[in-house]
Amino acid sequence: MATHPITIPGRGTFDIPEGKKLVLAIEDSGIDISHRCGGQARCTTCNVKFSSEEPPIDASERQCLEEDGVLGEFRLSCQIRVDRPMTVTPLTLASEKGWEPGQPVEP
Repeated sequence: MATHPITIPGRGTFDIPEGKKLVLAIEDSGIDISHRCGGQARCTTCNVKFSSEEPPIDASERQCLEEDGVLGEFRLSCQIRVDRPMTVTPLTLASEKGWEPGQPVEP
């Protein structure tokens, strides 16, 4: 099975199986990222900011972000399948600790 490196600044790089949901990959790396709606693109709590090329956005994610008026500000990790190397900052973690998106996250 193919894997792709997922880098979380300040936390490291993890090899993740292709096709895995990004939110689960982030959890597997030891980060408690919120996803209260269970991956249904409803709550926007699993938000991430990409520092690498973003994968295409699907209709569910686009609709949710448009309805909340935040399209283009962040992505929903529950709607993204790992299909390439990615560098992401979980914004829930960043905001809880007072970090700005894109800045290194301390372990």
